[in-house]
Amino acid sequence: MTTKKKTSIAVIPGDGIGPEISREAVKVASQAAERESATLEYEWFDWGCDYYLTHGRMMPDDILDILAGFDAIFLGCVGDAAKVPDHISLSLLLTIRKGFDQYVNLRPIYLYEGVPTALAKAVPGMIDLVVVRENVEGEYAQVGGRFKTGTAEEVAIQTGVFTRKGTERVMRYAFELSRKRGKLGNENGFTGMVTNCSKSNALNYSMVFWDDIYDEVSKDYPDIKKDFALVDALTMWFVKNPEYFDVVVASNLFGDIITDLGAMLQGGMGFAAGGNVNPEKVYPSMFEPIHGSAPKYTGKNVINPIASFEAMRMLLEHVGLQRAAFSLQEAIRTVLKEGRARTRDMGGDAHTTDVGDAVVAAMT
Repeated sequence: MTTKKKTSIAVIPGDGIGPEISREAVKVASQAAERESATLEYEWFDWGCDYYLTHGRMMPDDILDILAGFDAIFLGCVGDAAKVPDHISLSLLLTIRKGFDQYVNLRPIYLYEGVPTALAKAVPGMIDLVVVRENVEGEYAQVGGRFKTGTAEEVAIQTGVFTRKGTERVMRYAFELSRKRGKLGNENGFTGMVTNCSKSNALNYSMVFWDDIYDEVSKDYPDIKKDFALVDALTMWFVKNPEYFDVVVASNLFGDIITDLGAMLQGGMGFAAGGNVNPEKVYPSMFEPIHGSAPKYTGKNVINPIASFEAMRMLLEHVGLQRAAFSLQEAIRTVLKEGRARTRDMGGDAHTTDVGDAVVAAMT
């Protein structure tokens, strides 16, 4: 008799459409896990804006203690400005990221066959890159303050924090990932390429430091091609030559910006997923679709859930359920290619649940 491997997942559906896409994500992940004789055990937590309206905070004070024992976390989406200001609701996400040292924000950008994209030249598989975004310091370190508030002399200071440890470890992760992907296939002696996304021509302390660490780390990876682009130019090259890129490493702010552009290349926010990763697995990592909570669509069952499925695929891969992750990805690929269920953003009229059912059927 085979004993099933059990994996514990904390589910935080969050706000707006979060509960809808979370239910579908759990449904398809559970089916995928069956392919690997694995069992996924879920515990749901009602933290978010409604929780704030009742308790005066987005989550309990001991949230990290509650989540620490799980193998991974799935986050639906957080935020509803009509209920709670965004800078407050974001505290739920940032508390988990920083508290669990999820210092890598992993954003795969891939165009599946059957998915319409705004980029006319794009064909399936041509867009296949990953952005590795530093996730716990940089421009989002929340260091600064406001002084003489409400007066004519008011001053606001926001300080970016770049540490050698934090910068070096995210650089190494990017180079290791490129080596693992092997996208260049030993072309001219290089197996992969890491593009340094910077702005050192204007940010003469933080980004020059960032570039220096990139150059130091790159010496340990002679098989990986070095590449450099200023962030403003990178947005242009993403559109003009997206097939050129392999792995892009970027600071917290720059990575946040360029990945939204990347989402448009792969068909829109309905396809874009992200992982907040603690690579050493000292703490649980958290995976999420990167779209917002879209409160106006709450309960209408019309949202594209593919991004949440991709987030679950990344989660399964992270916890070591490789066959389950592959099975889910192939099912997604099949459904999109054959057009079995297309939500409104893809020019169809399928419901959120229809897409989930189609993906499950493709695995059975």
